[in-house]
Parts: sequence; structure tokens; C-alpha cells
Amino acid sequence: MAGVGIKDVARRAGVSVGTVSNVLNRPDRVSADTVARVRAAIDELGFVRNDAARQLRIGHSSTIALVVLDVSNPFFAELARGAEDAADAVGHSVILGNSDENAVREAAYLDLFDEQRVRGVLISPIGDVTARLQKLRERGTRAVLVDRSGEGTGFSSVSVDDVAGGYLAVQHLLSLGRRRIAYLGGQFEIRQVTDRLEGARRAVAEVPDAALEVISAGGLTVVDGRAAGQQLARRARGERPDAVFTANDLLAVGLMQALVMMGDVRVPDDIALVGYDDIDFASATVVPLTSVRQPARLLGETAVDILLDEVTDPERPSRDVVFTPELVVRASSAR
Repeated sequence: MAGVGIKDVARRAGVSVGTVSNVLNRPDRVSADTVARVRAAIDELGFVRNDAARQLRIGHSSTIALVVLDVSNPFFAELARGAEDAADAVGHSVILGNSDENAVREAAYLDLFDEQRVRGVLISPIGDVTARLQKLRERGTRAVLVDRSGEGTGFSSVSVDDVAGGYLAVQHLLSLGRRRIAYLGGQFEIRQVTDRLEGARRAVAEVPDAALEVISAGGLTVVDGRAAGQQLARRARGERPDAVFTANDLLAVGLMQALVMMGDVRVPDDIALVGYDDIDFASATVVPLTSVRQPARLLGETAVDILLDEVTDPERPSRDVVFTPELVVRASSAR
């Protein structure tokens, strides 16, 4: 039936328009029998709620936007799952935007979500988006930084201490007697990448005969790691690092693939390897990967909780929740 409206549903169910509205928006206020009767009428008539019109009336939606750096990275997939679980528990949904580590694309998503009047925005940004998020807040849309500290920005954040994580990784490699350490990263404008490098530098500075080489992979994907691994494998044996710490697990996986395929470099005998994130398949690589674990799902859950607290109480002070990373040692850095 074309053009079915809420009045048609009310007429078919034998109730008021207000009762139908309560069934759609506040079913806890309506008896179970009435809810069943209204839902039966909705099914019979094929009624579909005009959610856009509803958003115009109330000024916002029940949708939370999440913008991540790379949706193909299992770390962000797990983070998104945590956000979805927390949102679903309170009757909200999550829509996902993948910036693909591209600032222009990131800005386009923020514009789109602003237009859609989402309930709030969770974002793992590329660079400094403070001014852009401030404009969102002035129009009534709250925002929380995810996997990035919000210290000094005036925005709440949920993150992991990446400086501590980088320090943990390289301190572990140094404890194995490795002294020619390389840090493999990409997209150095991303705060997490530079924070992990800072932690690595602090660890190396504590050991007089240790040195740190910084290698740019261009990006943060498996392909980028594989290209870097091929370059390392072509070096003379004495010119190679004896340990590599990578900015994330995807780089470590690609690096390991290249070293194994080239066949001349053994992990961990010649090069010990530590990644970052501890994604699900880190333990299932050819040589199980040592990695710095982040609580990805908990990051997503906590970000949603903070966002909805601020939506409920706009005067609530901003909060910076920082989790402590954990080193998970596996065969790629065995003694």
C-alpha cells in the first residue's frame, strides 16, 4: 500500500496516533497487547517510519558516527564492534566512516555526519581536528576522540598510552641483547605512530651501545610492510637491524612475509620482530608475532559511554581515559 502513514496504522490497530508513536519510540509505556496489535498493523500495512522527518522534529537521531583510520585493520574492526555493542545496549546504532588515512576524506565524513544530525561523533583522527570538532559542538553535536589523547583539546578521549607501548616493545628487544633496532612506521602525521616512536627512542636512550633507525613505510598496511621487508632483505648482513619494532601488526605481518619469502633472513634468529595492536591473527602468523596489546573493544565501548554521558549532560567536564598497553611475547622475539 503506497503512502501509508501513522494515522493508517492507528486506524487499523484501533488506537490513537499517540499510542502508535509510543510503540515506535517508547514501547515500555504501552501494554504488551497493544504493542502486539500495533506491530501487527504495521506489518499488514507495510508501514515504514520516516526517520528523517523524526530527526527534524527532535533535532537529532539515535545514530552515533564512528570515523576510523583504516577499516581493513582488524584493530579498528574490533574497536567498532565494541562501540556497536555499547550503543545497541541503549537503543542506538553506529554508522562507520573509513577515512583511509586521508584528511580530505575525513573532513567529508564529518560534514556528512553533521548534515545527518547524528547523536554524536567518535573519531580516530589523522591530524588535529580540534577546530572542526568545535564547530560540531557549537551546533549541538558532541564528539569524543578515540585511540588518541584529547589532552589540551577540550574534548574527551579514550586512548592507550602509546609512548609506554613503544617503550615496552623496544625495552623487550634490548633485553634480548639486540642493539641495532629499527622502527618501521608510516603516516608520521598520525599521533599514534609518533608516540610509539617516542617510546622507542626513550628505551634506546637508556642503553649506551644501542641505536635506533627510523624507516618510513609510506603507509600502515601489509603491502607497505612487505615492501619494507624486501628492502631490508637486500641489505648486506652487517647493515641490517637485528630487531624491528613496527607501528602496527599489519606492517609486522608484511615484513615477516617478505623476510620468509626472500629466505635469507630468519625471524627471530637474524631479526627479532615486535608489532603493535595484537590483532586476532598475530598469534597465527608463520612465526607467531610478539605484539603490544591494546584493548580495542573496550576502547569502543568506553568511547560510546562517555559520548552519551556528555549528550545527556552537556555541562559535564571532558574526560581523558588512558589504558595501559600490555606486551604479549611470542616466537618472533624468542631468545
